[in-house]
Amino acid sequence: MRPLVTFLAVVTFVSLALAQTPPTPPPPKRIPIPGLTLTTAERAELTAGAATLGRDITALSADLAGNAKLAALLPDVEVLHKAVDWALRYDELMVPKEIAFARRMLDLGRERAAQLRAGTAPWLDATGLILRGHRSALDGSVQPYGLVVPESLKGATRELPLMVWLLGRGEKRTELAFLAERDAGPPQIVPKDTIVVVPYGRFCNATKFAGEVDVFEALAAVRAQYRIDEKRIAVAGFSMGGGSTWHLATHYSGLWCAASPGAGFAETPIFTKVHAPGREPRASWEQLLWRQYEATGIAGNLFNLPTLAYTGEFDGQKEASDLMEAAMAKEGLKLERFIGPQTAHKYHDETKAALTRRLEELIAKGRDPRPREVWFQTYTLRYPDGPGVRLEGLSRHWELAEVRATLHDSHHLAAHTKNVEAISFPGRTASTVMLDGQELRTAGAELQFHREGDTWKLGRAPGLRKRPGLTGPVDDAFMEPFVFVRPSGRPLHPEVGAWVESELTAARHLWRDVFRGDARVVADRAISDADIANHNLILWGDPSSNTVLAKILAHLPVKWDAKELVFRGRTYDAKTHAPILVFPNPLNPARYVVLNSGIDFRTEGYGNNAHQTPKLPDWTIVDLRTPPGPRWPGKIVDAGFFDESWK
Repeated sequence: MRPLVTFLAVVTFVSLALAQTPPTPPPPKRIPIPGLTLTTAERAELTAGAATLGRDITALSADLAGNAKLAALLPDVEVLHKAVDWALRYDELMVPKEIAFARRMLDLGRERAAQLRAGTAPWLDATGLILRGHRSALDGSVQPYGLVVPESLKGATRELPLMVWLLGRGEKRTELAFLAERDAGPPQIVPKDTIVVVPYGRFCNATKFAGEVDVFEALAAVRAQYRIDEKRIAVAGFSMGGGSTWHLATHYSGLWCAASPGAGFAETPIFTKVHAPGREPRASWEQLLWRQYEATGIAGNLFNLPTLAYTGEFDGQKEASDLMEAAMAKEGLKLERFIGPQTAHKYHDETKAALTRRLEELIAKGRDPRPREVWFQTYTLRYPDGPGVRLEGLSRHWELAEVRATLHDSHHLAAHTKNVEAISFPGRTASTVMLDGQELRTAGAELQFHREGDTWKLGRAPGLRKRPGLTGPVDDAFMEPFVFVRPSGRPLHPEVGAWVESELTAARHLWRDVFRGDARVVADRAISDADIANHNLILWGDPSSNTVLAKILAHLPVKWDAKELVFRGRTYDAKTHAPILVFPNPLNPARYVVLNSGIDFRTEGYGNNAHQTPKLPDWTIVDLRTPPGPRWPGKIVDAGFFDESWK
């Protein structure tokens, strides 16, 4: 009996222990999702074809070194190679028909390479569906985009209207799948006699971060090849693309003649139900940072932008239009809505036809490049521009800043501001400007003003301040060209070194997964003057392991040695803590340095685009004794923002 009792006691103890052990969390979601398994023959054929095209591109690049015009078209070949190469490299061929399409892309790549070598590029004069590529300044990657060029515009010499179409969510939409979609047919809405550009948007992120940059890089590539009428550019999209349209319409309201968001989302907390019972509370700084991509809070920006919102009557994403309609109503604005009767998450044919006709009317009319009245709102100088107005400094970031301006005649401009410390009026001329009731005579000077106390002064504000392009938070550094600076020395502590290496690896994987590029990595001792001049430096490591960090440490608001980490008068154990922060680079104050972080929404954001918002503010102290997870890089001990003077 004694062995039996002992056995039962052990079983009971183990059972209780297992019952008290929390279940193992599921592995992080992978995007793009895993693809199909190729046969040995299929993989060998496509691999050999991609290698051949790769060698052709290398040789062609050398051949065109002296011909800038043709060399600029190399991405139209390179993107076809990348689509197949990455699909093979990362097992991302999703459906059997993509195998045949990959063969077609390799054939098309070889054909285009031969044409460029012969000094021609016939796809520039083509109409219909055209597959194109551009090289991104962010990381040097090649990104695809699609064009629809109507036959009616063939040979046109006049300036042409254009619409940007933004895609819905697609977790299988690799570069190859995107090109197959663009080759198969036009997007859901194509206004007549209008070029339509369909950006890839760096895969599946609702045009956030690099996805947003991709839209404007693709647009710039089209402008370089076609005579586009800057007054007749519209933006539209559906589902995730509707969310993208709400974002780009409100944050770049001065660019578009019309916007047409279909379904989608317009903010984060309601759409993601983050305040539902049982959900983990969100930190105060994270809630402030939702405003980076919040359209509802800056609905006044649609004052000069005709906006046509579409949803199906029974679409769960109708909520976005409802919220925006209410937000606009609070500002005295009316949203023009199109609702598909008895329709769920798709376009209703008759309603879409009516919407398209209305969109065509607005594109034909174009926007007024110099509106008499201007209304502009923002929470951050990442988005400083409205129609004819630019905010150069805020009193406080992440609080609503606003300007309402009126051009009374060609000589007199009046504006009322809120939470604004510096402002300019690009392209405007006025002999007298009335700012918040104060009259300033400009004597023909550029219309730039800054506040000193309660008084407005003509000219730029002196000193180091947050300004457009230098605002924080950490994620803002990845909206401009950047380079990861890898440490080459011994870390202060092995624990810190292991954490740094793990976080650097995770950051590189996230950039490749979500933004479809390889982040450039350079060793600390190999950083060049050109890197410092042209890139935000993402410094990994500590003052012992990273020579660049050691060089500038005295000019950063942190003290860090083997014993202690000191920040804001607080001392932390340097063996178990590390800082994450963004700050103007002491070697080049026009650029950032970032310590120990990539894009920071981590794998939690893989499953929902509305979660792909900045998570960390300007500075954070991390306790490394808590392992990194899907939301945080460790335990967040403290975090916050620098003020407008980077103090």
